Amino acid sequence: MTSVLGIDAAWTDRNPSGVALVRTNPNQGWECVALAPSYDAFVALAECNPVRWDERPAGGKPEPERLLGAAEQLLGGERVTVVSVDMPLSTAPITERRAADRAISREFGGNGCGTHTPNATRPGVISEELRESLTSLGYRLAVSEPDTCTVIEVYPHPALLCLLQRTWRVPYKVDRSRRYWRGKSISQRADRLIGKFRLIYKGLTCVIQGICDFLPASPYGGSLASLKRYEDALDALVCAWVGTRYLEGCADPFGDQDAAIWVPSSRDKTAPQT
Repeated sequence: MTSVLGIDAAWTDRNPSGVALVRTNPNQGWECVALAPSYDAFVALAECNPVRWDERPAGGKPEPERLLGAAEQLLGGERVTVVSVDMPLSTAPITERRAADRAISREFGGNGCGTHTPNATRPGVISEELRESLTSLGYRLAVSEPDTCTVIEVYPHPALLCLLQRTWRVPYKVDRSRRYWRGKSISQRADRLIGKFRLIYKGLTCVIQGICDFLPASPYGGSLASLKRYEDALDALVCAWVGTRYLEGCADPFGDQDAAIWVPSSRDKTAPQT
């Protein structure tokens, strides 16, 4: 059975990171197996401890061996096929904007989806350790052709353009709500964010079955802080969805031999053998 572990990896260990696990179902296509707003909460799911969406999740560094072990347990002992990560990853040291960042900004900057600029500090050692750990566990960084037992870098903003058939960046980031809607109150901004979350949730349910078993249709509470964990979970699901498109041969790499960001495409290609 084919599976994807999607990770919305925070660039610091202070912030939580969403994690999603999806797999193929012979009768339904892709289905959600697990979803959590933090690394600890995801591992706890493998121990039959449900996510408390009304509680603030803890931050922490990614521990690939621990995450993959929990995923394999949730998959009934099967190995994860692909790991899909929203974080700059490279086989060369990251000290400034990469060819991958420039390529994405050229292609999608006109849609409001330019990339952040990574450097030696952010994400720094977190990125290096994540990529090296995944390599040691048998997941090489894919930069040109889709294959199994790989890790891919993804970027949710251009992916959402494809998923939702939009031409402009979807404004759903909690930390940017003041920029999106200047002069609006916190409650007004929260309401608008929830509206965007519902839009993304609906789009994801069209391509991944069973999300409703793990994520409520609307976030708990209306404070901006309480909405961040919901945003992280949605991003993890988007990461996982891009991984499914990658495995189906319907994603394009933007970058060079050191690093590439994969974005879903509408073209069908030859999918790797699983």
